Amino acid sequence: MVIGINTAFSSRKRRDSIRYTWMPQGEKRKKLEEEKGIIIRFVIGHSAISGGIVDRAIEAEDRKHGDFMRIDHVEGYLALSGKTKTYFATAVSLWDADFYVKVDDDVHVNIATLGQILSRLALKPRVYIGCMKSGPVLSEKGVRYYEPEHWKFGESGNKYFRHATGQLYAISKDLATYISINKHILHKYINEDVSLGSWFIGLDVEHIDDKRLCCGTPPDCEWKAQAGNICAASFDWRCSGICNSEGRIWEVHNKCAEGEKALWNATF
Repeated sequence: MVIGINTAFSSRKRRDSIRYTWMPQGEKRKKLEEEKGIIIRFVIGHSAISGGIVDRAIEAEDRKHGDFMRIDHVEGYLALSGKTKTYFATAVSLWDADFYVKVDDDVHVNIATLGQILSRLALKPRVYIGCMKSGPVLSEKGVRYYEPEHWKFGESGNKYFRHATGQLYAISKDLATYISINKHILHKYINEDVSLGSWFIGLDVEHIDDKRLCCGTPPDCEWKAQAGNICAASFDWRCSGICNSEGRIWEVHNKCAEGEKALWNATF
C-alpha cells in the first residue's frame, strides 16, 4: 500500500502535526516499509520558478525527514487534478503495490485499519474505494467549487456522477496503471475528486462506498472507537478536513487512534 499525503509549500505545520501523530518516523517508518510493505510520503511538486525559496525549503525539510515524494508538477490549488494524476502515475512507476491511497494533510488516518480494509479487496482487479457522494454541479461564478464546465452535466440543478470525496480515497494497481498509461488524454475538471471519478466512467470498475473512510472528529470517531469500530480516517466535513488541524489533530489522535500495537500486529 502506498499512501500519498497531498501537501502544499505553506503546510509545514500540518506536516509536522502528522509526523508527531499518525505517521511513523525514522526507523519505524523504514520498518513499516520493509515489514508491512506500506509506503507513506508527502506529495509535492515544484514552484513556478523551479529552485526558488519554497523549493529550497522543501529540500531542506526532506533532508531532515526523508519523507517527501517530489513529482513533476507546478503547485497551485487550481491544479489539483493534474497533481493527482501525476501522483498516481509516478507512484505506480516507483512502487509495486496492491493499492494507492491519496489523503489530504488535514486528515487523521489509522494506518492498520485502512490497510485491513484494503487487504480484503486485494483479489479484486479494479477497485475505487472512498466515501462516495454526488453533489450539485455549481454553475454560478464566484462560489466555492464552481464548475466552469457545468454545461457538460446537463441542465441547471443537475448533480455530478458518484465519486469519492477528495479527503481520502484509494484505487487498485490496475487503475493507477491505467492513469499512468493514459495520463496525457485524461481530462481534468476543476475539482480533483470529480476528475478522478470521471476517469473511471465507462470502465469496468467496482465503486465501493465505505464510511469508515470519512468519520467525523470527536465525539464521532471516539464513540465508534469505544464501540470497537475503529475509523480509518477522520475529519470535519464543514472544513473539508480537520478544522484547525495543526492543533486539533492531536485531540483526534488521542481519542480515536487505533494504538501503535495495532499497526505492528496487523497482517495485510
